[in-house]
Amino acid sequence: MNTPAKLPSPADFAHVRDWVFDLDNTLYPHHVDLFAQIDRNMAAFVAELLQLEPAEAKLLQKRYYHEHGTTLAGLMLHHNVDPNAFLERAHAIDYSALLPDVALGEAIRQLPGRKFIFTNGTVAHAQAAARALGILDHFDDIFDIVAADYQPKPAGATYDKFASLNRIDTEKAAMFEDLPRNLLVPKALGMKTVLLVPRNLGTAILETWERVEHIDPDSVDYITDDLAGFLERLLPLAD
Repeated sequence: MNTPAKLPSPADFAHVRDWVFDLDNTLYPHHVDLFAQIDRNMAAFVAELLQLEPAEAKLLQKRYYHEHGTTLAGLMLHHNVDPNAFLERAHAIDYSALLPDVALGEAIRQLPGRKFIFTNGTVAHAQAAARALGILDHFDDIFDIVAADYQPKPAGATYDKFASLNRIDTEKAAMFEDLPRNLLVPKALGMKTVLLVPRNLGTAILETWERVEHIDPDSVDYITDDLAGFLERLLPLAD
């Protein structure tokens, strides 16, 4: 059984030429809780669409998320929802909680090879968040839920489409994610995998299946609560 490491070895990443980052709770830390706004918007959309009380709508939203990977996937399957209307409503949020992260931007910039954002959100949401962080210009492309034909991670076909579209050799790629289940396929494809966890992991409110003690350790090579610090330790790769 693999035991995920906390401190990266530059030699362990020397072969990596494509760097793939999830967005929410990965490129910015969990405590910012930007996703809470998205979560409220999704629940409100469900309540209005199905004429449900807020508490009932919240339960249904979470059930679809657990069963289908995203709330949207469940709504499309069971209620024939227009995905564009849902995504526009979900991502109508205030990004002012995100502040420029100079250290993170510089670390990403210096990584050798290409850099991608791979998100179950939208390109517009990823651009807005990355722009607020001051890191948008360091990425080569963004692969979103629309490009994935609305099939969210962790669907294997979505990773395959992402890799094929961008001509990524998965044996020479690394994936950074905050959800353990979204690293199962990347690891199986040969990618180096890094799990982002909250800085105060013991007090963070997480779903049971999000917690470190419930992950498949063989799918995670590294665990960190500091993305910028983790990447800075790899910067000898840029020499």
